[in-house]
Amino acid sequence: MASCSSEKDIACEAQVSHSAEIELDDKSSGENSSVRPLTSSPRPVRTAQREMKHKPADSEELEEANVLPQVYVSTVKFTPESRVNLYCDQILSSCKAEEADEAMSKYLTEKLRARTTWLGVWKTNPELFFVKYDEGSIPYVGVLVEVNCRPRQSQSSHLRATVSIIEPYSSNIANLPRELVEEVLDELDHCVPLLEVYPIDDQDSAVRGIAQALENVRFFYDFLWRDWDDEEGCENYTALIEERIRLFYDIQDGTIPGPIGQRFKRTLEKYRNKRVELIEYQSNIREDPSAAEAVECWKKYYEILMICGLLKIWEDLRLRAHGPFFPRILRRRKGQRSSGKIVTHIVAKMLTADMIKDFSANTLIQQHDNLDASLDSCFSGDTVVIFPGEYHASGFGMLTDDIVIRGAGSREEIVIFSDPTQDNFVASKSQNISLVHLTLVQRGTTDGIVVVESGHMTLEDCLLRCEGTGICVLTGAALTMKNCELTGAQGPGVELYPGSVACLEGNDIHKCSNIKSSDVLKSMLGGIKLKVLPPPKLKLHNNYVHSNNGYGVTIIQPDDRHCHEVDEEVLECAAGGDKRDDLVKAMQNMSLEMNNNKFENNSMGEIGVIVC
Repeated sequence: MASCSSEKDIACEAQVSHSAEIELDDKSSGENSSVRPLTSSPRPVRTAQREMKHKPADSEELEEANVLPQVYVSTVKFTPESRVNLYCDQILSSCKAEEADEAMSKYLTEKLRARTTWLGVWKTNPELFFVKYDEGSIPYVGVLVEVNCRPRQSQSSHLRATVSIIEPYSSNIANLPRELVEEVLDELDHCVPLLEVYPIDDQDSAVRGIAQALENVRFFYDFLWRDWDDEEGCENYTALIEERIRLFYDIQDGTIPGPIGQRFKRTLEKYRNKRVELIEYQSNIREDPSAAEAVECWKKYYEILMICGLLKIWEDLRLRAHGPFFPRILRRRKGQRSSGKIVTHIVAKMLTADMIKDFSANTLIQQHDNLDASLDSCFSGDTVVIFPGEYHASGFGMLTDDIVIRGAGSREEIVIFSDPTQDNFVASKSQNISLVHLTLVQRGTTDGIVVVESGHMTLEDCLLRCEGTGICVLTGAALTMKNCELTGAQGPGVELYPGSVACLEGNDIHKCSNIKSSDVLKSMLGGIKLKVLPPPKLKLHNNYVHSNNGYGVTIIQPDDRHCHEVDEEVLECAAGGDKRDDLVKAMQNMSLEMNNNKFENNSMGEIGVIVC
């Protein structure tokens, strides 16, 4: 919610009648015409917070508010193209980031000229009315008001409205005293942000046009505007807005997996809240700040910069399920113990004699009641034995030492859930690490369910239930995967980056590449995907690859002629017999060994080449 920078910016009448007025100007006023909706960029409210006042002597004296009428709900179905046309071509045109507020002001000014009087619901922050309240039960305070628009020949901000209560008195809080609302409005000089006013339904087409315009401006500040936009130069601001519109729709239609989209939204909200914290902290500092206050300001500021940088990376990479990965593990390798001893770590809530009867007499055993503790205690050469149960572990995302992690029992009995607050689930740069007899369930992590950054990983008799992306083997890394089941990946089940090595034997890979997208390349990556420059090495023996969107095995082959224009013609399906020579050539140029594999019910066939 933007506050006016001076008394002149408010442009509210000193004496307020029973009708409300929005004062418009014919020309925008640059910086002073800024607008920020409360939901997207809140500002601290400079007004005395209060307890509920004017409590009646008994319940009969309380004037109970009527139920609020229905506000206008947009029925316009925007496509990505129509959004781009509205914001980039019509409203913003060729303006710069620092001119976006002025462009939005001009757009609203023109729309508000269509009707001089209309009714709306003022929705505002409950902090204006209450010291303590339940945010879950009172998301906002709403009051029915009347609005009167009249053009104004001045350069004052027209994005604030003078409002007053209309009969019958109506609110979303039945016992909210009318006198309290009047007192709050008096303190505000009856002047409120225009974007807090929502026209009610069942008014004429002109008012519906105003309501739709307000929705369009709210959408811009809620989803497209970033607080750093007017602080940094951008040569082509409309191109940046177009990218954010695409990002919004990719999250909405599932092109970007839901958990990743939710994490992006939470991080963006965290950024906004941190900005508010800094502004509030600075506003409470009187005169010259002390050394401690200056340090605290810098700490908050740098925290904001870190979150801002993360958001920019996510926006630039477009959060693609099959997008480029970069090393996440910054932890150093421990190596072997100085004593040379090898320890077996048992993970179980309780340890009994029967649980260790199969170990030799000279086995060194250390018991842990949680998985992370056991991983923190490991040195190269150690073994972690996990007994049946459900576990949560963030330590799986930083595997650096050569260890064996195995379940004591069938894989269905040992279930490990990812930590939704982490970017990755299982990530390794160990020279040689093994995971055996485990079920891995991915929840909310942004990277693949397993990412082999470097070194070699063995997966044996594991069940991998993906929610985001599947297994990724980065350049120079190696994977051996035997007798495993992998299902549910948004992207390909197994993705091999250029120069990687993989041996897959006896696996069941199904129901992968579930990205919902109109982009044919994103929705048909299939069960196994290979990027072939430089060529990876893949051995496939006795695998069952079925029920995937796209091919069983997808080979991504770069071609400069097609790098900038990808359409249906770049898809070459070997199963259909089209351009088989390209497939044969691609397979000859890489190390691909296949025998006794079963491919079934993959939507595009067994093996295909995508040139891009």
